[in-house]
Amino acid sequence: MPGPHELYLVRHGVAEQRGDAWPDDSKRPLTAQGTMRFRKAARRLAGFGVSIDVVLTSPLVRARQTADILASAFDAHVVTSEALAPGGSHQAILAELEKQSKRSSLALVGHEPDIGQLAARLCGARHALEFKKGAICRIDVETLPPGNPGALRWFIPPRMLRALGR
Repeated sequence: MPGPHELYLVRHGVAEQRGDAWPDDSKRPLTAQGTMRFRKAARRLAGFGVSIDVVLTSPLVRARQTADILASAFDAHVVTSEALAPGGSHQAILAELEKQSKRSSLALVGHEPDIGQLAARLCGARHALEFKKGAICRIDVETLPPGNPGALRWFIPPRMLRALGR
């Protein structure tokens, strides 16, 4: 499908603290408050007329939970991708995007600093964008995978997204 394609980059919601309770960091879940806050943010986003066809997510539990919340707000399909795990390569993410080239709007759920670095590369910024937990940005690109930098349409921190529409 010819572009533009809407890419929504999302950092996972607020998760349990690292430590003895979670010796395997990949299994750390969202907190109850993190779940509630991101669910509210996803509903707000859906209420603004955003549409998402598919959600690509890191396999880590907190990212998968965030992706599931997002997908349920948009009736979207979730695809787990090792490329979005911490330390995943940019080339692997581009390969995942190429598989979704028929989709018009995709969300990618990941971790910092990787999601901020990906956002910068996708929109041609010199420095990574700083994503707070639960932050979302939209970058429009002409093709999947992108051949040229896309346009950063908006970047909303979680607190602002929750406050919008009150």
